Amino acid sequence: MPTIRLLSPRLANQIAAGEVVERPASIVKELVENALDAGARRVDVEVEQGGVKLIRVRDDGSGIAEGDLPLALSRHATSKIASLDDLEAVASLGFRGEALASISSVSRLTLTSRTEDQEAASRVEAEGRDMDARITPAAHPVGTTVEVRDLFFNTPARRKFLRTEKTEFNHLEENIRRQALSRFDTGFTLRHNQKVVQNLRPATSALDKERRIGSLCGQKFIDNAVVIDAEATGLRLWGWVALPTFSRSQADLQYFFVNGRVIRDRLVAHAVRQAYRDVLYNNRHPAFVLYLEVDPANVDVNVHPTKHEVRFRDGRLVHDFIFRTLHKALADVRPDDHFRGAVAQSFDREASAPGEVPAAGTGQPVHQLQPWNGQPAMPPSGDDRAADGFSGQPVPQQEWRASDQMAFYQSLGGGGVATQQEPAAFPGTAAGAMPEAQPGPAPVAGGSEEPPLGYAIAQLHGIYILAQTSAGMIVVDMHAAHERITYERMKLALAEQDLKSQPLLVPVSLAVSQKEAALAETHGDELQQLGLQVERIGPETLAVRQMPALLRGADTEQLVRDVLSDLIEHGQSDRVEAVTHELLGTMACHGSVRANHQLTIPEMNSLLRDMEATERSGQCNHGRPTWTLVTLAELDKLFLRGR
Repeated sequence: MPTIRLLSPRLANQIAAGEVVERPASIVKELVENALDAGARRVDVEVEQGGVKLIRVRDDGSGIAEGDLPLALSRHATSKIASLDDLEAVASLGFRGEALASISSVSRLTLTSRTEDQEAASRVEAEGRDMDARITPAAHPVGTTVEVRDLFFNTPARRKFLRTEKTEFNHLEENIRRQALSRFDTGFTLRHNQKVVQNLRPATSALDKERRIGSLCGQKFIDNAVVIDAEATGLRLWGWVALPTFSRSQADLQYFFVNGRVIRDRLVAHAVRQAYRDVLYNNRHPAFVLYLEVDPANVDVNVHPTKHEVRFRDGRLVHDFIFRTLHKALADVRPDDHFRGAVAQSFDREASAPGEVPAAGTGQPVHQLQPWNGQPAMPPSGDDRAADGFSGQPVPQQEWRASDQMAFYQSLGGGGVATQQEPAAFPGTAAGAMPEAQPGPAPVAGGSEEPPLGYAIAQLHGIYILAQTSAGMIVVDMHAAHERITYERMKLALAEQDLKSQPLLVPVSLAVSQKEAALAETHGDELQQLGLQVERIGPETLAVRQMPALLRGADTEQLVRDVLSDLIEHGQSDRVEAVTHELLGTMACHGSVRANHQLTIPEMNSLLRDMEATERSGQCNHGRPTWTLVTLAELDKLFLRGR
């Protein structure tokens, strides 16, 4: 067996660099974090060839004293923590004291710094096999400049794994974007190959912050975002969440910060996904920039080499707080909250050619009716058309008997929803009847008391309602809108009566792991609240004796396994609620007004008023938009008015 030898400092640092220095963007992250920890109010980043040839980060922070410079490039040397107590309540972005040593072991690094009480600056470099520090005088203002040249020059194998210059710079720019979003009080500049890419001034006012968000995330995001700010139990969540209609095809506009540190956390992702559950279209992703403030002692940031993950001491409390805050914010969105984004987008498109509105990313002229992430709204097809009453085929997602529907409707107190075989009814009316309305013409649109969705003027093809408002023309998908109204009222009725359980004639036996069996035994009361009675009858065996009455046709075994999986990963489960709401949503779809159902003007206005008072009325149960605005500016452009 080979003799055990002590590794040289350079080799030990290069091994550590494998975790810290993945690519140029990793270096920029570490250096900018050091600058922010030093209290910098200005950070300038200059790179060449995607950061492979040169990375220069200059800040106006407190600087490093000349006597501390030799330690600055040493491993496990830091000014940010001194004891275990400090580590358990880290308030700074950096704390391990590894970054500079790791970077200098795989590049040519020079650090120049000056503190306020020093007359001159000093420069330090690490040289040789033992990485001895060499200090020389230098000229530099108060602050620090770190130059990193020729990345991986001495580890060619690592250099082969780097991508193209454009790809590496894109990663680097994304890192600067995250840092700029985390610290509004600091100005940032980014230059690539002598060209200015970003130049952000410090943002102190709310307007300045929104301008920075718009610059980094796109103006359309800020135009379609809801501002939130909530506090509870020592937690504060604030920031911007996009309306469901501004969804994304991928999760590329999701920024979450914990005490100023950008993180990617499964607990947070689950809470956000749960809050957007029944308002997003299939496979779409929400967009948000959110900031969670928590006592540093209640969050552990020392759980991942790149510090992208954290561990909360009370993860369930944090999950519940995030979910409830976002859920309420989205529920409180009303039609007039959509107008700012829709109107702003129409003005953004004023520069387009007459009669043409370019769809995002296509360059093709498309007349946009719905502000759906800049993409034209798609007509329903396939199952959607069936669900919307465009054909006589039943909805394929789930089957149940008419008697089952009627039994459930009666359990909710009778009227409010019509069965598939009955004429559709609006909420609050008997089946087959329309809401009564006062006769007479609707008030003139644009009046002082004009409601957000205006007043109905016509019905188009028995499918859409056309309404006039001072902003332009509102087009409403009457089935989708009525479906959401019905769905929300069914959820409310069910919540008021609680979830009833029904004993199984033959208990279902499940073979599980010992961990799952113990979990079911420990969380028996919580499972009972979900309508599930689960007993442990063996070391690795469970028996399901009761199920929610509403879910008597569901796959019992799969439902229980999913609930246990959620409890293991998140400490709680919303599977029963999700499956229940899915069933209610399908029932609401069957019980809503169908296509080709002719409505009177008072009936149309009644539906518009119900939409304005209903939570999440901007989307149907499947996440499709229920209405859209065609602004006067867009209409004028179609007919070349004012040109």
